[in-house]
Amino acid sequence: MSNFNVVSVNISERRGIPKTPVDSIELKVGVGIYNDAHAGSGHREVSLLALEDIQTMQARNASVKIGDFAENITTSGVVLHKLPIGTKLTIGDCLLEVTQIGKECHSGCVIMKQVGECIMPKQGIFARVVKGGVITNGNTGTYSL
Repeated sequence: MSNFNVVSVNISERRGIPKTPVDSIELKVGVGIYNDAHAGSGHREVSLLALEDIQTMQARNASVKIGDFAENITTSGVVLHKLPIGTKLTIGDCLLEVTQIGKECHSGCVIMKQVGECIMPKQGIFARVVKGGVITNGNTGTYSL
């Protein structure tokens, strides 16, 4: 098992806008994140993106911040997009299972329009909630392959 840190947890009230950092999020099996616009059953219940990937975009003079890529959980200390599908992530009392690496960027992506590229299609990952609970900023997580 290896460790990583939760830098930020983020939600939005509606789809198509950046997510806003909050103090904590509640995960529910078959729902994803309670009170998030993207809540709903499926294999993409929770999205994660590494702070290091956001910082790479910032180094390219992109005016982006945590939540702008619509990630629910921003991490540090793990190369998320290199984790294989099926990887288990434990954060607090929650257990997530990685279900997808990257996604197709929708045509209205604000980041794509601003910078010409978006990291979510290649570096973002998605997971389903296996065991619910609360995740807060500053939690330490572990992953196992």
